Amino acid sequence: MSKQLDMFKTNLEEFASKHKQEIRKSPAFRVQFQDMCATIGVDPLASGKGFWSEMLGVGDFYYELGVQIIEVCLALKHRNGGLITLEELHQQVLKGRGKFAQEVSQDDLLRAIKKLKVLGNGFGIIPVGGTYLVQSVPAELNMDHTVVLQLAEKKGYVTVSEIRSSLKWEMERAKQILEHLLKEGMAWLDTQAAGEPQYWLPALFTELYSQEITPEEAKEAIP
Repeated sequence: MSKQLDMFKTNLEEFASKHKQEIRKSPAFRVQFQDMCATIGVDPLASGKGFWSEMLGVGDFYYELGVQIIEVCLALKHRNGGLITLEELHQQVLKGRGKFAQEVSQDDLLRAIKKLKVLGNGFGIIPVGGTYLVQSVPAELNMDHTVVLQLAEKKGYVTVSEIRSSLKWEMERAKQILEHLLKEGMAWLDTQAAGEPQYWLPALFTELYSQEITPEEAKEAIP
């Protein structure tokens, strides 16, 4: 078995050497290559040095992408409280990179975000519907918060009665979760709404996605 793995690794290195440019330039090719690596337990992003990063430059690529992700998240934190959809993050990163930069996919973003987790509990990925929310602040979010975010996904907001009806929760539990999201800046409270107050999640405002990062917001991304 170990001989087979050694042979597979050798073949993988030859494949990487031969298709170096495609792996660098094509997101689809990168996904295939990462899957091949995972088959034998090789992580080409595990270190900034060594065979894989030196040959392919993938370590530098994901490091640079990680920095751009941090910049976008910092610039938009006051808008969304540190939660951003993967789609909006992808859109904003592409705008920042310019049309002549190396192509980047959402899969590339997810891999770069997973590497950012070494910075602490600030960065995380929350599955919501058919997509993901990227968390870029060190707020403690548990499964209750995740379920409420998923509930708010379609309309962009949620109410206490909707949570109680859909999740069969007690009033106190629903309010506690919503108050925590308010306190962390991840939710906004609309007390003027008809019927009862609505808790809006700015990260889910689709109309905000296309807005450019302003020069003032860009300054926020500079430490």
